[in-house]
Amino acid sequence: MRSGAKTAVIGGVFLVFAGGVAYGGYNVYSGLTGGSGDGGATSTKAAEVKTGPLTPEEIDQASKKFLARWAEGGDAAAVAQLTNDPTAATPVIGAYRTEAHVTDAVITPGTAVGAKVPFTVKATVEFEGASKPWSYESELTVVRGLSTGRPLVSWSPSVIHPKLTEDNHLETAEASVPPIKAVDRNGVELTKEKYPSLGSVLDQLRERYGKEAGGSAGIELMLKSDAGADGTTPDGAAADETLLTLAEGKEGTLKTTLDAGVQAAAEASVKKFSEASVAAVKPSTGEILAVANNRKDSFNAAMLGKQAPGSTMKIVTAALLLEKGLVGADKPAECPKNAIYMGRTFKNLDGFSIENGTFAQSFARSCNTAFIKLIDDTKDDGALPKEAAEVFGIGLDNWKTGIASFDGSVPSSTGGEAAAQYIGQGTVQMNVLNMASITATAKNGTFKQPVIVSPSLDDREIATAARSLPAGVAEQLRAMMRLTATSGTGAKAMSGLGGDKGAKTGSAEVDGQETSNSWFTGYHNDLAAAAVVESGGHGGDAAGPVVAAVLAAG
Repeated sequence: MRSGAKTAVIGGVFLVFAGGVAYGGYNVYSGLTGGSGDGGATSTKAAEVKTGPLTPEEIDQASKKFLARWAEGGDAAAVAQLTNDPTAATPVIGAYRTEAHVTDAVITPGTAVGAKVPFTVKATVEFEGASKPWSYESELTVVRGLSTGRPLVSWSPSVIHPKLTEDNHLETAEASVPPIKAVDRNGVELTKEKYPSLGSVLDQLRERYGKEAGGSAGIELMLKSDAGADGTTPDGAAADETLLTLAEGKEGTLKTTLDAGVQAAAEASVKKFSEASVAAVKPSTGEILAVANNRKDSFNAAMLGKQAPGSTMKIVTAALLLEKGLVGADKPAECPKNAIYMGRTFKNLDGFSIENGTFAQSFARSCNTAFIKLIDDTKDDGALPKEAAEVFGIGLDNWKTGIASFDGSVPSSTGGEAAAQYIGQGTVQMNVLNMASITATAKNGTFKQPVIVSPSLDDREIATAARSLPAGVAEQLRAMMRLTATSGTGAKAMSGLGGDKGAKTGSAEVDGQETSNSWFTGYHNDLAAAAVVESGGHGGDAAGPVVAAVLAAG
């Protein structure tokens, strides 16, 4: 309980006292007679509808009244009348008791901040003879009813629990799949507590492979995704999440391709920036060694994100130009300050140009215009999407990593939009796993679809590319990436790594965003990694150190 709050039991119902006011499972206020469509009763005598800002007293009384009725656990419809959307609120409030099986709720409000009132719930969850205490924090907001003028709780499922949305629900039952003990490639246990970024990943692995892992199910309170009309949940939907275990099941062991050491480095590196993601793969096999995100939500942006990757896309574009014989790593290439294509002007960062330089130098310094000037020579607007799919496995829409993932997209475009794709802008969409895979293909010469669990576990068929990079093209591409890592835009970030290494930087402009997203991808021996830091600026400044730290751990 919060300091200054007292509890008591009156007539078998929990009450909480704060600031001299009693509330809990009883009717604090009288006069509720039915629904008006605006969260409460209407008087038989017409009254003036109150308007204007809510007073602190109104916020205090409305929040306490709602929490008291909710704690009582009675008629859900009556509790819902204290919100501004009784129709939506009624089933969620009712399910708290009937589906989640929550009993003996003691709800303690905190100090209001404006119209927002935080509160703590301490309750018991009971199911088939098993029970366990459960506590959590949430908050509600008080608003004025549009038609009645009464102070009401602004309805959202998150009022009942902070992780509740319109697309999930709380349910206590025997788990549909047994729990798992996920381990890395060397048998080291992977837990949400030690590796927070793996939270949603571990939930998905349990959901997909819990039965194969050989455990037995327990009784759990779960946050379950709602099924669609066809009875299934979308591939990218959040996996069911266990909030409380009432009776332990037996864990089955599931081996992943992850590496605990590389994962730890990934977790630590993304925490240095807000909204950052990183992924690492083994070029020779496609095995995912790490995936980490630092975000305000639990979205696995490293594998499901869809963003323009900036100049890191030039790896694919350079491969295309090399294959067509339009450039050579050591051959001359124009790099003027700007270039115009189909009425659209493209510039280099800070307006630089390279006099009498080679294509490798343009690649290493990330010269946009050197790439734009060669578009017409490809004689095919669809050349880049074709190269991405046939060689790098991007946009095939058939990756089967073991959990939900996005395969990247380079849609067919024409004119200025096609030109923007050449430098990773426009309609190109990637995440860091896609870019780590592209880098791995450049390093290995052949696309190996990323996986997080062995395909042999469930006999799934993984994606393959139509062809490998020609040996001469692959050699030149690696030479240009090596130049970038040793004396180009990636040199500062990669300076601490010896051995065989390569890199590519990227800065992706985003509409409405003052600072560009920072992208960086690179390889070191048999490890490739890519990172993005939203609003991080130049690729080498923010995303670069993230990738370097992960590569060093490998």
